[in-house]
Amino acid sequence: MPKIPETTAVQADPGRWKALIFIALAQLMVVLDATIVNIALPSAQQDLGISDGNRQWVITAYALAFGGLLLFGGRIADLWGRKRTFVTGLIGFAAASALGGAATGEAMMLGARALQGAFGALLAPAALSLLAVTFTDAKERAKAFGIYGAIAGGGGAVGLILGGFLTEYLNWRWTFFVNIPFAVVAAVGAYLVVREPEGGRNRSPLDIPGVILSTLGLVSLVYGFTRAESAGWSDAGTIGLFVASGVLLLAFALTESRVKSPLLPLRVVTNRNRGGVYLSLGLAVIAMFGLFLFLTYYLQVVKGFSPVKTGFAFLPMIVGMITGSTQIGTRLMTRVPPRFLMAPGFLTAGVGMLLLTQLEVGSSYAGLILPAQLLLGLGMGTAFMPAMSLATLGVDPRDAGVASAMVNTSQQVGGAIGTALLNTIAASATTAYLTDHAAGATTPAAQKLLQLQGMVEGYTAAIWWAVGILAVSATIAFVFINTGKPGTGPVARSGEGADADAADEVKVPVIAH
Repeated sequence: MPKIPETTAVQADPGRWKALIFIALAQLMVVLDATIVNIALPSAQQDLGISDGNRQWVITAYALAFGGLLLFGGRIADLWGRKRTFVTGLIGFAAASALGGAATGEAMMLGARALQGAFGALLAPAALSLLAVTFTDAKERAKAFGIYGAIAGGGGAVGLILGGFLTEYLNWRWTFFVNIPFAVVAAVGAYLVVREPEGGRNRSPLDIPGVILSTLGLVSLVYGFTRAESAGWSDAGTIGLFVASGVLLLAFALTESRVKSPLLPLRVVTNRNRGGVYLSLGLAVIAMFGLFLFLTYYLQVVKGFSPVKTGFAFLPMIVGMITGSTQIGTRLMTRVPPRFLMAPGFLTAGVGMLLLTQLEVGSSYAGLILPAQLLLGLGMGTAFMPAMSLATLGVDPRDAGVASAMVNTSQQVGGAIGTALLNTIAASATTAYLTDHAAGATTPAAQKLLQLQGMVEGYTAAIWWAVGILAVSATIAFVFINTGKPGTGPVARSGEGADADAADEVKVPVIAH
């Protein structure tokens, strides 16, 4: 196919950079919420009388609703209009946050968290797909996705800082109320400045069987990993959830291959480059979620840091992510193929993770944890930025919502797997270490030291697995992703109707969305 001349490109929206501010603000709110509530949970549990057995549902209710409804939310954005879906998601998220902050009991809190997850599932894919259809010039797209990638990668660490501040100096309820000004500003700004390109909607009838099968399949998968963390991998309920998830998702794939207007057109995920992004990104998130968890516990329990000090201890990672995304990724994205950013990025993060396998009870923050975090941040920031862009590059505008939802789905499922899998590995290693060394701890001081050593042994065992996962992620990115630099490589348009291999030969400049 001859290269489409630049004169055919869609006229750039003059308010696109203002729009980016409000899209980024909304994304920051969603990412913050993933970690900010974790810090507030002990205080909220005590105030609301939530039992130890049910406290995990404050996190799980959000994760299940968010993860289960993402594909549906992406399809609604394509059908209903991304701007309208985006604003609706913001208003709903703000209302659910107000309900959570005002919660008087367990049921009200869990209901609010589920509502937050449901509206987040509308909001997240709408935000990314708006970015994809608004920024079509290669260099501008690089800058826009650099900012978005930095927020997506570093927002969770910012949530730890903000959560620590709000919980320690105000009240746990403010970890919910803080979402309201974010949402109101973003909604008003989006309503005034976001301009959605014409002809980008997918008005095909909604695929109801696909909605039901995908939602139940993803909920079963996410809950299976969540349950495995508490009940064990051999628990009958855990196994039943995994089997149900496999059957439902297989039925979903078969349904999507046969229905006229699928919820998730298989052309979106069978494209080699996008498939490589979804897989490598999901694996990288497994490693990252485990790290956040273990490093938070290490700093607070082993080193005795306060919540606020723990939050600030994550600043080097945030600085690294912003630098990697906005300076390295943005500057090189239009000059080198994406795999030459993603694979080295994941490997750099893996080196940072490798440093953390040397953790001991008395390890120095400045000597070990700080450089490890900088490497992690630089690597992840450099890799996340082209990944976010490539996940929606070449997608027909009417598929942008579901393609964006797949990015969020891979991250959400990766997070659930990471928390459950790495926690289980850490717990097993800790138990084995305590069993082997219990005889030598005869005094209270020695027993306390042994407990701390056992915890650190568990963390390092799990971090070794995270190193391996990042190495696999880098390999997948290098092998699967074969597109050239933007505007020159084989990028498939999902709406072309060709199969994945044939579509890979179609050369479409970034500007020709």
